[in-house]
Amino acid sequence: MPNDKLKNYLHLHLIVFIWGFTAVLGKLISIDAMPLVWYRMLIASSLVGVFILFKQYSLRVSNKTLMVMLTGGVIIALHWVMFFKAIKVSNVSIALVTMSAGALFTAFLEPIWYGRKIIWYEVVFGLMVVFGLYLIFNVSTSYSLGMGLALISALLGAIFTLINGQLIKTNKPSTISFYELMSGALFISIYLAINRSFNKDFFMLPLSDWFFIFILASVCTAYAFIAAIRVMRFISPYTVMLTTNLEPVYGIFLALLIFGQSEKMSPLFYVGALIIITTIIANGILKNRGNSNTKNGIKG
Repeated sequence: MPNDKLKNYLHLHLIVFIWGFTAVLGKLISIDAMPLVWYRMLIASSLVGVFILFKQYSLRVSNKTLMVMLTGGVIIALHWVMFFKAIKVSNVSIALVTMSAGALFTAFLEPIWYGRKIIWYEVVFGLMVVFGLYLIFNVSTSYSLGMGLALISALLGAIFTLINGQLIKTNKPSTISFYELMSGALFISIYLAINRSFNKDFFMLPLSDWFFIFILASVCTAYAFIAAIRVMRFISPYTVMLTTNLEPVYGIFLALLIFGQSEKMSPLFYVGALIIITTIIANGILKNRGNSNTKNGIKG
């Protein structure tokens, strides 16, 4: 029987695979990024709400905690909007690999956030990601807008991960997910209302869009959202963010199978992607070695 830590690592990889499929769904869904995220968060928050009612969980939190959750919801909403915009103006491969820059942002933000020293290899891994992104950018400057949007999304994702790393210490994953998804949907609703986007055409979606949006909202959001927050009880935010760099591997593989030629890139792109993925392997080795030394009474 694998131990609890291994189970959580394996669970995290399943979640990352689902996130890779999320990018493919974003490409398959025909509507723009903003309404796409609105549908996603509204349906997902409703599903999480039903789950909470079924489990009879309490939604009571302090006012301070509620404000943090609501803020987190706005951040994740903007994160997803930037992410899906990046996919639509470039392709799945570019958006997913550029998102790996979140590891670099987290490497510098986490020590400030938690008041700990910067770990040298986290900075090295972050720089490796930058070099990988540099190689990918040189593939074609026509993808610069998509990369820029994905970098913004990566920064927002890093901040969101740090917020949830603190919230999970004292709150249920389902409670956090409900408030964040609900507040994100409300935030986008206000934006869409101001822009008078709620009209007949807004709700007249093709049947295929409804199908893909439901998969996106249920499996890729309601389930994956709660599960991702839960594993953060056992895995550090930096390791979570770095492990999500496998998302491009899963996503690109799925995109190549589904979209074919439009997702094929030059060899330099895959060299950059390989450099980024290498950081994940190296981090896993060093993290496991450090945990082993700690168990044996040796300080790393």
